[in-house]
Amino acid sequence: MQKSNFDEISLRDFFDIDGCDIMQRAKKFSEHLNHVKEIKHHYYKRVSTTGSSPIMTVCDRYSGLKKEMIYLASNDYLNLTRHPRTIAAGVKALEKYGTGAGSVPLLGGTFDIHIELEKKIAKFKSCDNAILYTSGYNANCGSLLALLGEKDIAILDKLVHASIIDGCKNTNVKFFKHNNLKSLEQILERSKKQYRTKIIIVDGVYSMDGDISPLDKIVELAKIYGAYVMVDEAHATGVIGKNGKGSLEHFGLEGKVDIVSGTFSKGMGCVGGFVAANEELIELLYFYSRSYMFSTAPTPQVVGSLIESLNVIESEPELLRNLWQNINYFKENLLRLGFNIGNSETAIFPIIIGDDYKTQEACKLLHERGIYVNLVLYPAVQMRASRLRLSLMSTHTKEHLDKVLEALEEIGKKLDLV
Repeated sequence: MQKSNFDEISLRDFFDIDGCDIMQRAKKFSEHLNHVKEIKHHYYKRVSTTGSSPIMTVCDRYSGLKKEMIYLASNDYLNLTRHPRTIAAGVKALEKYGTGAGSVPLLGGTFDIHIELEKKIAKFKSCDNAILYTSGYNANCGSLLALLGEKDIAILDKLVHASIIDGCKNTNVKFFKHNNLKSLEQILERSKKQYRTKIIIVDGVYSMDGDISPLDKIVELAKIYGAYVMVDEAHATGVIGKNGKGSLEHFGLEGKVDIVSGTFSKGMGCVGGFVAANEELIELLYFYSRSYMFSTAPTPQVVGSLIESLNVIESEPELLRNLWQNINYFKENLLRLGFNIGNSETAIFPIIIGDDYKTQEACKLLHERGIYVNLVLYPAVQMRASRLRLSLMSTHTKEHLDKVLEALEEIGKKLDLV
């Protein structure tokens, strides 16, 4: 395993290249990408012919063959994308309402099932009402752009999702150290008399580390300093809390968090996003959130499936139990093998390597052994924090996990990762 000079280049080198316009920059990046493909380190946009499930059929770009792989690259934690009830509900809505909503929701695109989902997700998150978006990204970005201006401040955990950061481009922003309450309080103290609105924004579960935000302590600090709290429940919904309802249930904070956002594309197995809050705030977003106002309403099939996803989470607790059995077993064995998994507490397991080339080589060797994991490099994570990201589903079996652990043990020794 020998590196060339090309292998020392990272994606960071292509954000801005002196003297290059956009087409020249694209050409240089294409040359880099061709090299990555030549050494068989390109494991993005792998094409599946079967969909999200513990075993996935993938078209291998290097051999040209289809191969079955153990799939650990999904956020479909409860595997609701394949649940018979969610599929049947989507088909029923498709047949009743057609393939699309036909209009933006504020004008002609709101159907009775949209209202049903709004009420159901609001109740699930212990809020008065909710607004639906076509993606989780649009939910965070569109709502924050509407709510915060130049006289306000957003106080963000440094590892919040990109959609939150992008949504705060029209306001003042301060970052506190990840899950560090002392760092947060210092910013709150310095900001207490300077801004019209102060809002602390965190992820309930962090997507690249799998750790949980100390939301209970953050809410306490917010009360002391007169700040609001917003939590993104993307990777918490369907995963944490006694009944899978997320961070508010996990910490006993039902009805005590000002704004709750999330996506339907992770634990709920579909696509779309939401923001839940009090009635007045949601009504404000109806008229001022541009990603809501100028996007056609979510498709009926999606909405029908999502309503049933919530019903399944509430009526089939064995899915959550199975997921946590897998989490506990996998975590115990990854630690036994000596891998660095950071502070992972949930279904997301980062194997932190730090060296881009070794990380890509590890992904390649796993792929060759029929194991599909995510390759995560800068800018998705910080420089020198490259990793493999593995995520579990409730439908993975012990046999699946044992095969993965066996391969990881072999590759970890070969590449000196443990």
